[in-house]
Amino acid sequence: RDAVAAERETLAATLTQETGKPIGQSRNELNGLLPRLDFFIAQAEATFAEEAVFDDASMRERIAHVPLGLVANISAWNYPWFVSCNVVVPALLAGNAVLYKPSEFATLTGRHLVRLLHAAGVPADVLALVVGGGDAGAALLAQPIDGLFFTGSHATGTRIAKALAGRLVKLQLELGGKDPTYVRADADPKAAAESLADGAMYNSGQSCCSVERIYVHESLHDAFVEHFLATVDGFKVGSPADDATYIGAITRAAQIDVLDAQVADAKAKGATLRRGGQRLPGNAYAPTVFTEVNHTMELMREESFGPVIGIQKVRGDDEAVALMNDTRYGLTAGVYTRDEAAARALLARVNAGSVYWNCCDRVSPRLPWSGVGDSGIGLTLSTHGLLAFTRPKAWHLRQP
Repeated sequence: RDAVAAERETLAATLTQETGKPIGQSRNELNGLLPRLDFFIAQAEATFAEEAVFDDASMRERIAHVPLGLVANISAWNYPWFVSCNVVVPALLAGNAVLYKPSEFATLTGRHLVRLLHAAGVPADVLALVVGGGDAGAALLAQPIDGLFFTGSHATGTRIAKALAGRLVKLQLELGGKDPTYVRADADPKAAAESLADGAMYNSGQSCCSVERIYVHESLHDAFVEHFLATVDGFKVGSPADDATYIGAITRAAQIDVLDAQVADAKAKGATLRRGGQRLPGNAYAPTVFTEVNHTMELMREESFGPVIGIQKVRGDDEAVALMNDTRYGLTAGVYTRDEAAARALLARVNAGSVYWNCCDRVSPRLPWSGVGDSGIGLTLSTHGLLAFTRPKAWHLRQP
């Protein structure tokens, strides 16, 4: 933790150089990592402590939380410090050995993480780095592991699940999302637009919890759209090394083809392109905003993972909830409204692992991170996430 703080500039520069994340956002990721590490460190001892659940004159019952054994982690490139440390650090604190494969698009960052943990005292035989692409990941799955923790696409997660199906290995999959937000009739359209533009476009839209679908009550749709466009117009596109850049590169060049296809599909089906819609130099994509969208369009159904958003007009709460649930994903969802009771009632009806009232694209180490449907199985973060790296062992202790 202290080494990350001390080497922040070097680590941020490496992250920007290999992923194209704007340098300011790379620094933000490292700054945000520190309280996450603080949480893990502060909570570990009490969370992993043996629990006394029954005592009488002749019998005591205890629950021990024992390590899984050898944990494998195949990690992601979009937030490599967050995503890797959500697994590697709790797994080590729980007493496991770890085989860690960073994404091939963030290998240098993965090497930094392992270097710093080894320097901090984690033995080399307890944390091993696995470098490579898909072949290395397949070789990792073939090892005698006791748990596999993966973050990435639904397609890759499904292949991993099939590969491990016959071995009964503990499996956690943090997969994609098509995260919706509803702006209710009583919301502040300007505040909601500014928040949601950032939620959709931050990290060039390359976040599993990026806002990917927006539904706006018809009474404030036009005002919301104008404020949203004004906010997006203020996002600077440029070199990731420039402190002023907000929209950097698309890390995987192949994803630009996906964005192009979604834009073409939306246009062909009658959506109105309000901003962007094209590639830019430096593997970037222009912040892209569509209105007059519907659920026949790919950009309202399939994960974009780029700075592309559709805004759809709705007549009321029931229509909004039905559209929010019209997806195979279920990672996050949000509602903007002045009425907390209404927000809680609406979000209770939405199938999502995390829900937001008047905020979005937010992760807390104190809350579990999980998904519904094709967004995955299992969880990280919170004390529940710490326990995911253990198995309970039941002790029956009878006095002689």
